[in-house]
Amino acid sequence: MNTATRLLSSDWSRTDRPALPGMVLLATMALLLALLAPSGAYALLPAEVDDMPLPSLAPMLERTTPAVVNIATRGRAPVRQSPLMDDPFFRRFFDLPDQPRERQTHSLGSGVIVDAERGLVITNHHVVHRADQITVTLADGREFSATLVGSDAETDVAAIRIEADDLVALPLADSDRLRVGDFVVAIGNPFGLGQTVTSGIVSALGRSGLKVGSYEDFIQTDASINPGNSGGALVNLRGELVGINTAILAPAGGNIGIGFAIPTNMAMAITHQLVEHGEVSRGQLGISVQDLTPALAEAFGLDTRTGIVVTQVAPDSPAEHAGLQAGDVLLELNGRPVRQASELRNSIALLRVGDSVELRIRRNGSTQSITATVDSPESAVVDGRSLSPRLEGASFGRTEVQTGRERQSRLRVESIEAGSAAHRAGLRPGDIVLSVNRQTVQDADAFRRAAAGQRELLLHVQRGSGAMFILLR
Repeated sequence: MNTATRLLSSDWSRTDRPALPGMVLLATMALLLALLAPSGAYALLPAEVDDMPLPSLAPMLERTTPAVVNIATRGRAPVRQSPLMDDPFFRRFFDLPDQPRERQTHSLGSGVIVDAERGLVITNHHVVHRADQITVTLADGREFSATLVGSDAETDVAAIRIEADDLVALPLADSDRLRVGDFVVAIGNPFGLGQTVTSGIVSALGRSGLKVGSYEDFIQTDASINPGNSGGALVNLRGELVGINTAILAPAGGNIGIGFAIPTNMAMAITHQLVEHGEVSRGQLGISVQDLTPALAEAFGLDTRTGIVVTQVAPDSPAEHAGLQAGDVLLELNGRPVRQASELRNSIALLRVGDSVELRIRRNGSTQSITATVDSPESAVVDGRSLSPRLEGASFGRTEVQTGRERQSRLRVESIEAGSAAHRAGLRPGDIVLSVNRQTVQDADAFRRAAAGQRELLLHVQRGSGAMFILLR
């Protein structure tokens, strides 16, 4: 029984009270019930509770959404067709019309203004790839044509520039300070609907293996990210940029609460190089590494499970000059712990050629520091003719590929002359050599040994996400 009912029964049940007319009593009870009954007005959330306003993201979003833009691109892409269609005799014999070799492409995405004075916008490489025309639409409805500053497929980061006044840039956060469980908000242009906001938390950090690019260190979030959100902003509750929305895990084609964003620190490091040079010049140490498992830690007599193991040191590389050896366990890079092989690779790739790095290692039970100078991979380019006369006109450089839990060194085709024997056989720039005459090769010396005295070269190469065999005679 509620308080009002108790008051009514205790005050008006006494027999010495004068009796009220029946209609007055009924009216009084009806009024009390009307006051106590819930109504639509009472069901609404109040603006304040105990003189305190209810929490809302609206004030933060009013500051941040003007810095997030919509991007529309138009370009052309080659049309895949049968090689027979390239043969004029074949087309004449079957009376086939000439097929168009290109098709028009359209793309929708998002971008983030990071420098208002220069009109600098960062987005994803895949949003502006092969774009002949880039149109940027601001949150206030203004449209501008953008120019491409630079684009990096390896990290899926691109920078574009617009000429506009009264722009708003997002403040940048230190993405290295993100923690699992931090609240985040995704802002973008999903499905071309216009600017949309979703919220969630940081679900995981340091995600890789998505095959979005060669260098992956993604923030995972359950904030809804859908097609068109690519290149948009992932911000914290202070409205600071912590990541660039990039990809979703969608087995059924829609959002299932697993989205990925490039950390701000990585995106800005790439952007600075794109602005300065128009491209990214990556450094390398010349080592192959693998994650430190509990079994390896026990074998090396380590009392720690943090670090990565050096499995190979390339000859005449910065690592060899610094004194690194196979079997060394890398514990720290420039004072920061290294927990996975991907962390070291990403950190080195973001450094500029000529930068010095301090490596803290564990060797034979003792800990020591080694300083190495990051070098350019192009400094180790090998002339194809030095590997085999059949590779004249091609050049090779070092790269790394993921093999199970381990990253291994491989040779990659850096350039190839059109019309050369290797080019006619099908070898192309970017191909990664996995084996030669069925022998796994990791460097130029191993390539020469596998090719020595052989009349043919059977190359097993990786191209993109696939692989093929190429025979050179």
